[in-house]
Amino acid sequence: MDNQSLFLETKPRRLFFKAALPGSIGMVVASLYMVFDSIFVGKLIGTTAFAALGLAFPLVIVNFALSDLIGVGASVPISIFLGRKEEDKANNYFTCATLLIFLTGLFMGLLMFLAAPFFMRLMGADGELAALGVRYIRVYAIFSPLTTLTFALDNFLRISGKIKTSMALNVVMSLGMILLELLLILGFDMGLDGSTFGANIAFTIAVLFGLAFFLTGKLQLKFVKPVFSWALIAQIVKNGFPNFLTNVSGRIFSFVMNVMLLSMGGEEAVAVYGIMMTAGGVVEQILYGILDALQPAVGYNFGAGRMDRVRAIEKYCFSVGAMISCAFAVLIFVFPATIALPFLEDVALLPMAEHALRIGSFTYLAKWFSHAVQSMFMALEKPLISLVISFASAFAFPLLLIAALLPLNLDGLWLNYTVTAYLTSALAFVLVRKNKKLLALDFCGKV
Repeated sequence: MDNQSLFLETKPRRLFFKAALPGSIGMVVASLYMVFDSIFVGKLIGTTAFAALGLAFPLVIVNFALSDLIGVGASVPISIFLGRKEEDKANNYFTCATLLIFLTGLFMGLLMFLAAPFFMRLMGADGELAALGVRYIRVYAIFSPLTTLTFALDNFLRISGKIKTSMALNVVMSLGMILLELLLILGFDMGLDGSTFGANIAFTIAVLFGLAFFLTGKLQLKFVKPVFSWALIAQIVKNGFPNFLTNVSGRIFSFVMNVMLLSMGGEEAVAVYGIMMTAGGVVEQILYGILDALQPAVGYNFGAGRMDRVRAIEKYCFSVGAMISCAFAVLIFVFPATIALPFLEDVALLPMAEHALRIGSFTYLAKWFSHAVQSMFMALEKPLISLVISFASAFAFPLLLIAALLPLNLDGLWLNYTVTAYLTSALAFVLVRKNKKLLALDFCGKV
């Protein structure tokens, strides 16, 4: 099915399931990899390795965030250009974005490799904890030029209408990571290095297959001779910056949080926080899979002037996002021990983990709303509103709450994530109300 038939002619309900279901399946499998990775590290290698992963991972995410800035920033105008039948512009954005991601990955890989020891010292880690963290970062740094293309190519495949191909690549990549990690950790006794090499080898293979699909020249998006301009770069940065800010601000806050956790509760508190983030990551990956899978359809219809379809698609995004998030909130609250035990080498940490997970479960009663609002404004090329929500959610609110909740000690740290979600959703609601006329104009096709 070509893009016009898929995005413009398929009934909104059928389009939702045709696009969102494969997208969410791909993200579910990806989140399962995150779960298994944490289980392998926490259960098979130990608490110190699990804490090292928690300390080092924010820097890795910052690297991926830069590539995501370019990939997401290019995806929005590409979808709109295709909706307007301006394929030459779409292909140029696609080609330039791919090259920019590769070059950014090369630069960041070198920087990460050199800065890894300093980063671990800055977080207060030393001894084995610091050594494990440095090695973890440096493996990701070596593979960086290719692995950072992963998520952008996934976006570009979905924009090209290859939704099932995107899902298949995500599934194969995630399963490959799990199998490779098991082989390298258990078969070759590589410890945390096995986890890191397994993930990066699978990332690289997925990227090579993704590139191969585009190099055939059979997809709607094609590589062309790149024509760079400041306007092109500015538009990519403008559209991608909210996503980038979310990731980077979140990692900066994670750095602050890890320092606080180390000082208040040691490696054990860092490990428990890692369990909270892994459980929350499953929910967020599913939401991201649904919303991200439908962004090309929203952008395509926006470019084609079909605002009636934009509104219909967004209704499904909001309602399904709410149902999934509330279901997970109940699941985490009722079964915290079942969720925590697979990650724990030392079961003495179980009471702390259960308590933290129950507090964190209330996050998902609210978090879905801000995610859906941010995605909607992003797809409609309203990046400033998305930027405000991103900054508040990932940095401003959680940083302010650290000080406000400090008297509660560790409970204040566990509560931070939850209170942030409610404040951000309240802000998102205010922004929707404030832009009510603007949204009504958009949805009526008058902009």
